[in-house]
Amino acid sequence: MSWLRALRETARSGLEIERQRLEPLIAVRGAAGLALVVGVSLALFGPVIAAGSAFGAFQAAIATFQRSWRPRPVLALVSGASLAVSTFVGYVTVSHTVLFLALLILWTFAAGMTWAAGPTGGIIAGSNVSIMLVTITLPTSVLDAAAHAAMMAFGGLVQAALIVLFPVRRWGAQRDALADALAGVADYARRLRNDPVAPFDPVPLMTARNAAAVTPRQARRRPADLHGARGVAERLRPVLASLADPALGVPAEGPERYWVWEILGAAGSLLDSAARAVRHGDPVQLDDTALSVLKSPDTEVILTGPPRRAADRLVSLLADVVEIAEGTGTDDRTPGEPLVPHRRRPTLLRLVPVVYRSMRREMRRGSTILRHAVRVSAVAAAGYLLGAVLPFGHGYWAPMTAVMVMRPEFTQTYSRSVARFMGTVVGVAVATGIVQAAHPNAELSALLAVVSAGLMYLLMRTGYAVSQVCVSAYVVFLLGMAGDDWSQTVPERVVLTLIGGLLAMVAYAIYPAWETPRLRDRLAAWMVTDGRYAATVLDRYADPASRTLDDVRAALLTTREARVAWQEALETARHEPVRHRGISRTSAADAQEALAQFGRVAMLMEAHLPAASATPVPEAAGLADVLRRATEEGAKAVRERRVPDWGQVREALEPGGSPGPPADTFVRNGATLLLRALEDFSHALKISSGRA
Repeated sequence: MSWLRALRETARSGLEIERQRLEPLIAVRGAAGLALVVGVSLALFGPVIAAGSAFGAFQAAIATFQRSWRPRPVLALVSGASLAVSTFVGYVTVSHTVLFLALLILWTFAAGMTWAAGPTGGIIAGSNVSIMLVTITLPTSVLDAAAHAAMMAFGGLVQAALIVLFPVRRWGAQRDALADALAGVADYARRLRNDPVAPFDPVPLMTARNAAAVTPRQARRRPADLHGARGVAERLRPVLASLADPALGVPAEGPERYWVWEILGAAGSLLDSAARAVRHGDPVQLDDTALSVLKSPDTEVILTGPPRRAADRLVSLLADVVEIAEGTGTDDRTPGEPLVPHRRRPTLLRLVPVVYRSMRREMRRGSTILRHAVRVSAVAAAGYLLGAVLPFGHGYWAPMTAVMVMRPEFTQTYSRSVARFMGTVVGVAVATGIVQAAHPNAELSALLAVVSAGLMYLLMRTGYAVSQVCVSAYVVFLLGMAGDDWSQTVPERVVLTLIGGLLAMVAYAIYPAWETPRLRDRLAAWMVTDGRYAATVLDRYADPASRTLDDVRAALLTTREARVAWQEALETARHEPVRHRGISRTSAADAQEALAQFGRVAMLMEAHLPAASATPVPEAAGLADVLRRATEEGAKAVRERRVPDWGQVREALEPGGSPGPPADTFVRNGATLLLRALEDFSHALKISSGRA
């Protein structure tokens, strides 16, 4: 993609407005907390400290809107406290330019590195730095700065208290995540009716898994209908696929296929009912027709062998889903796993060393997070100096813009830069026009700021440009309340915002972190994890008695993460102004389809894992070793831009080879399908290298 096209595409994406489900009660609660803090501060300390406290309450409320599974009061408290510390330390050093620049670089670098722990921490830390650039201009003494910091922390405390006292849809995010996972499996069941090898999107299940991890305090309060259904949904997916697959399940045509269609449709209907019940906390409303299909004795007559076992297993798992959605089930484990009360999430204090280790892992050459931290700290310092030497006054608009829009990847940085500029033009123009026309006093300015913040809380998920209109107006009204920013004109603010956005865009162009050159590494990593997953499943067939499913489960989660990382990288690379490095878009799509098929076959084999008392298949152990070794060597070939060769796998499945084809027909057929998928993968890379 050319630079011109990339800029056009990112600009368009930045200005998009999406229809999203609004949450007015949460927006009103955040605005009420802001109004309470501003009102108390105005009455007790005056407009200047009120402006500082308002920033604390404003940012604390924004933090609670981030996608995080931690309790919202904790996010508000952490945001308010960290902004208070940043403001106080920043004010103490701001009179010494060199010292403040060193602090700003260090502070911004640390904020950039917090992306290693996840986007929520990175967004909160970056927002604190950008707001700190504004709030350090408000105090007039060290004692005054301490008062500002205390009121900012108080703002976070007020927002946290309101969340506790006036909860809105308690456990709503976790309910949505689990309901989306169940609905995703329901949709998969219906798609299997028309396409027996339909792909499955694992992201909803991964999101539900993250949401299921709770702190000890959360575990004591979690509703019963949120405990266990995710684990059952995980086990449903391979059972559904094995029932529909024409190679390892029922034939492509005939009465067996017709009856499987009926079972899949009934399963989708029941899972949708469970998803609705979980999402709203209501009783499950079951469809009588679906129940009659699942309980029909015709299953015992029409289906035999593995399909019959899969159908019986499906009915059992669906019964578990209904029980859990009704709040009467407690199982949250796969067979063979130890019984644990919940997936554990570290408390805030225990999270500190986890974040530190994550940041240390990113302190390496080539790290996307490290490059982002270097970029954002350099741009913050350059923007601050440039804003100081320009004759506009209030030069913090430039570095504030740069820090707010910068992200570790190209598309978001450029799209947010365009959206920030356009939103600022509209927001500043409207707010400044109101100020110059109405000349509001401190109280009216505070009211206008609260209204702007409330609109931002309400509309922030509809698009970044929309939220920036409200944010820009909020800053203008708030600084106007403090009497600090009346003189600055609309053009001056817009020019400084444009400078900040351009600095962010130029910095990424000079010191980029492109995903395109990493695509082969991502593809190779997915191949290795796919190979280990399939080999782990084969090991279970070789020795059913001595192995649990812990290793199979761990291998599945690892390959799922690698697959999602590849898909996200491919989507990111699609918008980058970089030519492909050794793998074209068509070849990447074909290679992805082949590896997805490889993983699907391994999943089908997992769905029919033998019981501990089953007869071992000794050849499966040797085949597993060959598969591990071959996929690791194949991954090395992918990284070196060579086409992998699967001769050793092919030889292992030939009569007379080592270990030879498995005696068990199901295992032999599954291994043959695995080899076919690997050969399709190599064919896709041959096309990319021009040798097909």
